[in-house]
Amino acid sequence: MRMPFTRANIHAFAEWTTSEPRSYAATRRGWLFAHRIWLLRRLSQTLVLALFLVGPWYGIWLAKGNFASSEILGVLPLADPFIFAQSLFALHKPILLAAIGVATIVALYLLVGGRVYCSWVCPVNVVTDSAYWLRDKLGLTRDRKLDRRTRIWVLVGALLASFMTGTIAWEFLNPVSLLQRGIIFGIGAGWGIIAAVFMLDLFVTRRGWCSHLCPVGAFYGLIGAQSLVRVSALQRTACTDCGACFKACPEPHVIMPALKGKGTHLILSGDCTNCGACIDSCYVDVFQYGSRLSPKHAAPEAYINAPASPSRMPATAAATATAAE
Repeated sequence: MRMPFTRANIHAFAEWTTSEPRSYAATRRGWLFAHRIWLLRRLSQTLVLALFLVGPWYGIWLAKGNFASSEILGVLPLADPFIFAQSLFALHKPILLAAIGVATIVALYLLVGGRVYCSWVCPVNVVTDSAYWLRDKLGLTRDRKLDRRTRIWVLVGALLASFMTGTIAWEFLNPVSLLQRGIIFGIGAGWGIIAAVFMLDLFVTRRGWCSHLCPVGAFYGLIGAQSLVRVSALQRTACTDCGACFKACPEPHVIMPALKGKGTHLILSGDCTNCGACIDSCYVDVFQYGSRLSPKHAAPEAYINAPASPSRMPATAAATATAAE
């Protein structure tokens, strides 16, 4: 029996698909407002993955290779800097084409932010975001605390393993490569690792993989720490302390200095993924994308003509940030 597309059913479906952190914005400004950047991210991730799938599936080779190393349209080489670093530690002789690909990627992420890879490109982000959404819908509150610095130790371990074995060690476990191969070739042992990542984020700890364990994100965070494009809490005086941005953000500790500080409005931490979840979830438009080069975003409060703050909501942003971490 088919369910009719009535206004009530569409509203119920929209409410069901909306996670709790985005519910304030969805209620006041609409579902599309609360998911506008999220939709763009999913489109970006789908298109990037499709670049690598249409070749083996349909013989249309827009991109040859994988997320670690590829060639776009037979002209533009791209290479993962973390993979390249492992190859150097493994004492492999650098290849000029790979070096050009690394330089291209590094230049891009110095502009837009290294961890943009995590939120706008990486297909595993879809897996972890889905686990977070389901965790919210099931009301799961178990959150075993993991030190965010663990991913740095995993990064160091991968480099040392490459040096000791003479291999690109992380590629044996890399969920990104395993997911791509799994989609192309079907059932494989790699799906077990993808399932483990999903279960970790669902049952063990909030944002466990991307925010605490993944060495790729840690490496890109180091590269993009000084990037030009940043999220800006430009209208922070309009903040209602609802805490939605802290709940939605995969790295909530990055928000506080920009939102509650007195200096720059920019979120400057290399941990920020520029995912725009704070922009989507804020119904009073506190956040927007900005640039280090913009005097407006880096200026003190006197530069800003903020709208009057609406009535404050019960949860404080500081308490939410502490709980989210």
